[in-house]
Amino acid sequence: MAVKDRVEAVLNVGLRVPSIMLLDVLYRWDVSSFFQKIQRSSLSNNPLFQYKYLALYLHYVGYILSLVLLTLPRQHLVKLYLYVLTALLLFAGHQVSRDYVRSELESGYEGPVYLEPLSMNRFTTALIGQLVVCTLCSCVMQTKRIWLFSAHLLPLVARLCLVPLETIVFINKFSMIFTGLEVIYFLASNLLVPYNLAKTAYRELAQVVEVYGLLALGMSLWNQLVLPVLFMCFWLLLFALQIYSYFSTRDQPTSRERLLFLFLTSIAECCSTPYSLLGLVFTVSFIALGVLTLCKFYLQGYRAFMNDNTMHRGMTEGITLLILAVQTGLIELQVIHRAFLLSIILFIVVASILQSMLEIADPIVLALGASRDKSLWKHFRAVSLCLFLLIFPAYMAYMICQFFHMDFWLLIIISSSILTSLQVLGTLLIYILFMVEEFRKAPVENMDEVIYCVNGTYRLLEFLVAVCVVCYGVSETVFGEWSVMGSTIILVHSYYNVWLRAQLGWQSFLLRRDAVNKIKSLPTASNTQLEQYNDICAICYQDMNSAVITPCSHFFHAGCLKKWLYVQETCPLCHSQLKSQSPTTAVPNQDAPAANQSPAGQDEATANKNQKDGALPDDGKEKGTGEQEGDNGPVMSAGETSSSSSSSSGVPSGVPSAPH
Repeated sequence: MAVKDRVEAVLNVGLRVPSIMLLDVLYRWDVSSFFQKIQRSSLSNNPLFQYKYLALYLHYVGYILSLVLLTLPRQHLVKLYLYVLTALLLFAGHQVSRDYVRSELESGYEGPVYLEPLSMNRFTTALIGQLVVCTLCSCVMQTKRIWLFSAHLLPLVARLCLVPLETIVFINKFSMIFTGLEVIYFLASNLLVPYNLAKTAYRELAQVVEVYGLLALGMSLWNQLVLPVLFMCFWLLLFALQIYSYFSTRDQPTSRERLLFLFLTSIAECCSTPYSLLGLVFTVSFIALGVLTLCKFYLQGYRAFMNDNTMHRGMTEGITLLILAVQTGLIELQVIHRAFLLSIILFIVVASILQSMLEIADPIVLALGASRDKSLWKHFRAVSLCLFLLIFPAYMAYMICQFFHMDFWLLIIISSSILTSLQVLGTLLIYILFMVEEFRKAPVENMDEVIYCVNGTYRLLEFLVAVCVVCYGVSETVFGEWSVMGSTIILVHSYYNVWLRAQLGWQSFLLRRDAVNKIKSLPTASNTQLEQYNDICAICYQDMNSAVITPCSHFFHAGCLKKWLYVQETCPLCHSQLKSQSPTTAVPNQDAPAANQSPAGQDEATANKNQKDGALPDDGKEKGTGEQEGDNGPVMSAGETSSSSSSSSGVPSGVPSAPH
């Protein structure tokens, strides 16, 4: 069953590719220039070329037929191709018959065919060819009435019966007319089939639109026609034909530089229409998807396919290519200019792919550094990919500066490459800090502050690079050539990469400052209280040599609680609000074990509320068994890390990255 489904999927795509190619040819065909060439040639007196408007109507009819072929259901599409194949076979049979009659007329021999070797050879060859044609037509049309496709055998039967050659010519024409009448009868008997199909399709479409809406209809057609794969196959076929036509006309070997130029010009030739441009967009999307999938497989093996991220499916790169092509008017340029512009656009696409690879590698690398994984092969794969992402973007930026004149688009490529290298450098530094902490076998003091400084530094550099790009774009727009699309891109870049980064970075700074102030306002536990408490920190599950006491009388490491306060302003155990208080405010009865009693003055209703909100029973709520849970799940230890650089240290990054 799986093989059958795959064959049907291949047919569903392969049988629709000719319709896209026909649309592409019709778009390239200029009817006016075609008729001007006809008028200068000897065909100008032909009645078929006298009516220009008739050709225009046929041009539009070709568009309609192409769209019908594109949207026709697979079963009817297969039948249509089988009918066309049968017609081609019948035409081939009559060609064989006509060639045989012509060869017999040239030989002039009218005796029995078995007495003359050459005549017997011609007869045998033609007979075998005609029998093959009849058999194939019968198989394709799935009928046992083989005589329906045997009209072109009449000249052979007449020759075997020693009919004169002049009469055989007439018999051959009669067989052609008879076959033509058969075809006309078949078309007339199925004349209402297109109307019935259109009526049924309209009724089904109306029902879908009425029940589910236009969006559901569009998604259904998108999935049934498999448009991304269809356009990709169309463009690859177009590109292969372009390469073949080039090498078929060249006898001398091509140099490496010439091959690169051939590659770019061939791509430029294959994106001169909207259909071929869409094909290139989907092809680039699938290539990006393959690269990102290979990157995930290199890092994680088969486990990478268990949790697929919809943002890493190559759509970003394809949409980027489409927007830049439309903005620059790519399909309207000449081939040389189009090839040069495509090289710049492809550089931008490559920079976007590198950024997506970093988004895949960053959480994996940091998770390896924080998880104490001993597998050297995993660490080698992660670090080697990071080194590639550190070196290759910088090298690409250097090559662009060497070979291209600087403008706004190239500055975007260079800035994106520099940002990628900076992000990789920050990831590697944090990874090294985690590994140093692992080799020391003890937590590093102020590790949180160090990681925050590293994150903040390269986020600040990212922000400065984004500001420089905006300033350059604004100056080029004001003092150079102004365009609506260019101004729009500058505004979008300013909002996402400058304003949002500055806003989120400032919010992160305020969160850290508030958390530090809250920690400073909490009293520090004395040695007597720690001895009486005799438990571990409920956040990191480590022993406490020093601790702070919350207003709800819970003990935590100051650094652990500070990282918790970056996320939410509640106690990790009882989830009561932690509000800033004066450092001189003392916890009631500091000499008593604060963990085993409620604060002084706390009534029974408050105690019941704390117990309902997640506080453990008084007889052992602070026992460090590592199983305490709040309303939001178990309290994470300080050694656990999330899948991003900002959360691996328990700290939101200094300036969160804007969407790319």
